[in-house]
Amino acid sequence: MIALADKDSVIQWTHAVLGYEFKDQSLCLAALTHRSASATHNERLEFLGDSVLNCAVAQLLFQTHPDADEGALSRLRASLVSGDTLAQIAAEHQLGDYLRLGSGELKSGGYRRASILADALEALIGAVMLDSGFDPAAAVVRRLILARLSALPEAASLKDAKTRLQEALQAQAMPLPTYSLTAVEGESHAQVFAVACEVNPLNLRTAGEGVSRRRAEQIAADRMLALLPASVRKPA
Repeated sequence: MIALADKDSVIQWTHAVLGYEFKDQSLCLAALTHRSASATHNERLEFLGDSVLNCAVAQLLFQTHPDADEGALSRLRASLVSGDTLAQIAAEHQLGDYLRLGSGELKSGGYRRASILADALEALIGAVMLDSGFDPAAAVVRRLILARLSALPEAASLKDAKTRLQEALQAQAMPLPTYSLTAVEGESHAQVFAVACEVNPLNLRTAGEGVSRRRAEQIAADRMLALLPASVRKPA
């Protein structure tokens, strides 16, 4: 195991960032321990923290968006609890400097890897839950996401491109777009998918490429949205 910071520094950092002081400091250390470093690692705490995070964020959104329906709340929550968002929050607080990693992960830059940072942040939330219960863990979640909670975009803007395209066409009583796989290139472990999106009534066609068919379809749909006449893009 390689600790990037000593125990006292870790405890001070968690107190400053989370606004929480652990009664059982071993939970805090375990939350920051990657599986490459020890058999006692943070994956179980990450599992718990993920559930606490989703519940705490759902509660916050329910309180702060009283007029939002279930779909809007779900999209807002997904934005706040995504791996990218969690990794950004972790990086902003220099969480990587306090990880406990195996030598291989350290050499490969694991302390900067988004997935490791996001997982460790969730594990810290799970550790607080075990140490003191849900309410203190929810308070930590609120502290971590408060800035992003107050700067959330409109829920409608968080819809994926395929959904927005479908809704735009349905609002004009037009048939749904069609997607077709046009090519798959590369080795099995590094394939690139090419997809075409067509809106036949408008005689429009776009293409998209991605590491998965789903990703390629989203890119093609996003390009189609840009091509739609303004009269179609506007809600009915």
